[in-house]
Amino acid sequence: MGKINTETNGYTLFFASAMVVVVAATLAFTASSLKEKQDVNIRQEKMQNILSTIGIETTRPEAEILYDQYIIEQVSLDGNGDVDQDVDAFTLDLAIETKKSITEQRFPLFKGMVDGKKYYIIPLRGSGLWDAIWGYIALKEDRKTLRGAVFDHAAETAGLGAEITQPWFMAQFDDEVLFDDNNEFIGIKLTKTNNDPGNTDKFDFEVDAISGATITGDGVSDMIIERMQHYLPYFAKLNE
Repeated sequence: MGKINTETNGYTLFFASAMVVVVAATLAFTASSLKEKQDVNIRQEKMQNILSTIGIETTRPEAEILYDQYIIEQVSLDGNGDVDQDVDAFTLDLAIETKKSITEQRFPLFKGMVDGKKYYIIPLRGSGLWDAIWGYIALKEDRKTLRGAVFDHAAETAGLGAEITQPWFMAQFDDEVLFDDNNEFIGIKLTKTNNDPGNTDKFDFEVDAISGATITGDGVSDMIIERMQHYLPYFAKLNE
């Protein structure tokens, strides 16, 4: 058997092709083997965020146990405020849903119970300066007042828009009222001209904006208002 000539172009091409196949197979195997773990992490982080809005802080490993303990119901709503029994609320992906028409979208709602008090948790998704922003808000039993909020982002600027993930920022939303005295939905605005820098007035529909992050702040305000609008028909039916 003759010695293989490793100096030819044919051998170089064969070797390169073989390496591409080996590397691709290795990457595919690695991705496949890690997918289950990644899916678990994503599910647990989602549970963490939902629980955080109602004051339950937990680690990822404990999230599933506490989620079953404090989240008593999860429903998917259509645009009329009716429950769609065929859609699993937890697995709904707002990145996909928000690209659909309003009539086709489904709106997930999570109901929590802590110390005998009921809460309504609404997922959010909107746009920041550079990319998507998202989060959750929890309404108290009156369905007018915020219990808590959690925000996250894909690519906001560190020290500016990325500050929406900081506890001090999210804490501003606690106890903010979203409806006026006539029960009309107003929402909440991030503003630099807030006359209540201590955030003691919970009926002014405002919290302090982040300096230098106007577009991200507007994105937070807009996504709260836009997403909340779709739950008003359901809340109206509960009031009836």
